Amino acid sequence: MAITILFTSFATLLLMGVPVAFCLGLSSMATVLFIGIPPVVIFQQMSTGMNAFAMLAIPFFIYSGDLMIRGGIADRLIQFASSLVGHLRGGLGQVNVITCTLFGGISGSAVADASAVGGIMIPQMVKRGYAPDYAVNVTANAAIIALLIPPSHNMIIYSLAAGGTISIADLFTAGVIPGAILCLALMVAAWAVAVNRGYPADIFPGFLTVARLFVAATPGLLLIGIIFGGVRSGIFTATESSCIAVIYALLITIFVYRGLDLKGFPHATLGAVRTTAMVLLIIGAASSFGWLMAFLEVPKATIALMQSISDNPLVILLMINVILLVLGTFMDMAPMIIICTPIFLPVVKAIGVDPVHFGVILILNAGIGLNTPPVGSVQFVACAIGKVSISESMKTIWPFYGASVAVLLLITYVPAFSLWLPGVFR
Repeated sequence: MAITILFTSFATLLLMGVPVAFCLGLSSMATVLFIGIPPVVIFQQMSTGMNAFAMLAIPFFIYSGDLMIRGGIADRLIQFASSLVGHLRGGLGQVNVITCTLFGGISGSAVADASAVGGIMIPQMVKRGYAPDYAVNVTANAAIIALLIPPSHNMIIYSLAAGGTISIADLFTAGVIPGAILCLALMVAAWAVAVNRGYPADIFPGFLTVARLFVAATPGLLLIGIIFGGVRSGIFTATESSCIAVIYALLITIFVYRGLDLKGFPHATLGAVRTTAMVLLIIGAASSFGWLMAFLEVPKATIALMQSISDNPLVILLMINVILLVLGTFMDMAPMIIICTPIFLPVVKAIGVDPVHFGVILILNAGIGLNTPPVGSVQFVACAIGKVSISESMKTIWPFYGASVAVLLLITYVPAFSLWLPGVFR
């Protein structure tokens, strides 16, 4: 009965339009009152969920990304990407995908990616004759690449949701190849749609121009190497790398790009504080919800249920993917990771799936959910920028959505894509 109250109250509040953090907190409170546990336990679990040293990496990575957004890095990345792939059919679509990938390695956030790159690319694509729905869908789907590659905030959340037993360095490394595969798949989808619609290609500017624009973008791109190289080599932890990223971003945006001034600095700081507050509130509420699921032995019941349906690992992984894709349509990413990790991680461990591999599967599932209404936050951002309705964009999203799901299945059933690179560095 307690499990029914927990999930029914959560689903009811969510359908009523209550913010997800309050849905999680209120459903947890209703359940503990029914069980007879002191309500103070909920607040203790919220505090415990947010009070982890590794959690400090999230606000600092958010801050460094915000500084880079306001400091002019997105403009230089777009120019560099345009020189590389702008000559392909539907060139600006290809530029959009490459820029989102490069910027994702700096921001670690799909929403920031869609906002920064989309804010520049979508109006430019529409002005050059591309349909608004094409520009929006390319941006929204390419933005989720940021979730797979370092410094993905959500990889850190997954590690903490798993009890801090999974190496963040391994997770950062595991997402690199899947991120590259997703980038290529979306470029193919963007090219195919561009050919079907007859979109033009730009003229290749020459290798000298490519080299010049690469040099201009190098200070920003170096941040990717600093974060990944430092964490992977063990020179500093993920938390320490986030602090270094902030200092580096300040130096680059103020003294090299000169895009951040005294007026922009407070805005970047306040923006990072607001984002951090929202993320941590959701994480805290989801932690109490996750603790209740463990207390009520939901993971144990889930294992028994799935094994009663099939003991084939391939079928179980397919069931988990379907469930996660459905959950992603109405649940935001951070609470989905915190809630689903303790439920499904024991299941996949029981069938021999590596926790690092499952982390990549979970992150990509949740990322695809960011482009599916009613809670598709990345899709909402891109549509707002492109002045396109959600229904209009969803009519033509299927080539890009299909490419993302195809990559998900490929990564799910070929573990080497996620596990080979971490194995090289061990």
